[in-house]
Amino acid sequence: MKTDARALSIQRQLRRSAARRRYARLVGHALVYALMIFLALIFMLPIFWMASTSLKLPREIFAWPPEWIPSTPQWGNFAEAFGKYPLARYMLNSAILVIANIIGGLISVPIIAYGFARFEFPFKNALFLLMLSTMMVPGHIKLIPMFWLYSRLELIDTYWPLILPAYFGNPFFVFLMTQYIRTIPRDLDDAARIDGAGAWGILYRIIIPLSRPALTVVVVFTFVWVWNDFLEPIIFLRDWDSYPISVGLAFFQGRYSVEWHLFMGATLVSIIPILVVYFFAQKHLIGGLASIGIKG
Repeated sequence: MKTDARALSIQRQLRRSAARRRYARLVGHALVYALMIFLALIFMLPIFWMASTSLKLPREIFAWPPEWIPSTPQWGNFAEAFGKYPLARYMLNSAILVIANIIGGLISVPIIAYGFARFEFPFKNALFLLMLSTMMVPGHIKLIPMFWLYSRLELIDTYWPLILPAYFGNPFFVFLMTQYIRTIPRDLDDAARIDGAGAWGILYRIIIPLSRPALTVVVVFTFVWVWNDFLEPIIFLRDWDSYPISVGLAFFQGRYSVEWHLFMGATLVSIIPILVVYFFAQKHLIGGLASIGIKG
């Protein structure tokens, strides 16, 4: 009888301890989710304020106390913004630049990274370090020699200065892709060679299909960087009709005033493509960044 009572007591203690662990785990998860929701709301405040400002009258923008929700939403601000400047044309120009740069990155980056990751050639490590060292050079320093070079080639006021660099490989993307390819077992390459595949066949049939997470990083980062690029388009382009949306938004900022309601409306529309791309690519993007190794 004492043995049975002791066993029942032990079972009760085990059940109570398991219940306490479940309760502690539930409370911990609830606190984590509450903190994440709170931080998400804080990070969303600028976008919410942008949307609110885009629906206000000019006199309501700087009213005190501020009105988060306008009493009478001015939906016509969006039509006025797109009617005042050819923003649709500017967004189309940005899309053309983005597509051209993404194609260039998807062609050049895997080829260069494949060479660094899989082949042995003289001065390989020195060239790799030289490539990495270019990432330490501020981009502003390169603008003057690049402008001189493109002016000699008579490419100023064309899209070529904004597209050609992508077809020679971005050092950051080459580094990420090289490190990712190094994590792919070489046994797959050997098996493909036994089946008669050459270097190009291994690249396009094995390496690239297995490198989709890293290529997703290339696509998303290229999209964001090119879409938001302001300095290079305003230096290399002179025709107003060829400007991308990043430069077109600056037209709302005058010398003495800023049309904030139109500016915020146009900016809100311009960030929608970035939000859409991130929404559909976030799973692959986070997985790609997490799976890129750092072995060398």
